[in-house]
Amino acid sequence: MKLLLDTHALLWWFTDDPRLSGQARDAIANEKNSIFASAASAWEIATKQRIGKLEQLPDVVERYHELVAADGFIHLPITAVHALRAGNYSMQHRDPFDRMPAAQSELEMLPFVTPDPAFSAFDCRTLW
Repeated sequence: MKLLLDTHALLWWFTDDPRLSGQARDAIANEKNSIFASAASAWEIATKQRIGKLEQLPDVVERYHELVAADGFIHLPITAVHALRAGNYSMQHRDPFDRMPAAQSELEMLPFVTPDPAFSAFDCRTLW
């Protein structure tokens, strides 16, 4: 199975946070699964660190590539096709950090590992 991680799921995996659901943890840990980390998550993490919202991971931006590689995750770049879909969603949801991975999940047919119920409004499958 191929899965795309929400930024929260990615950070909670990195920190072994108990807020990561058992089902999500098992799916991420399963070596048969291919786990993707969106470039949008890297952008969101850098933004959160810059504004002081990631004090528990002070060096996550500097170590981002190392952390992703250590777990064997795959970087998912943002393409123009992703950007056009994210920008074209008709709902009023304004958060680009949600719109982009929703578009990637939909277009790449990757179930999205997320605790956020807002993603039910997008055309993507979720797992939590």
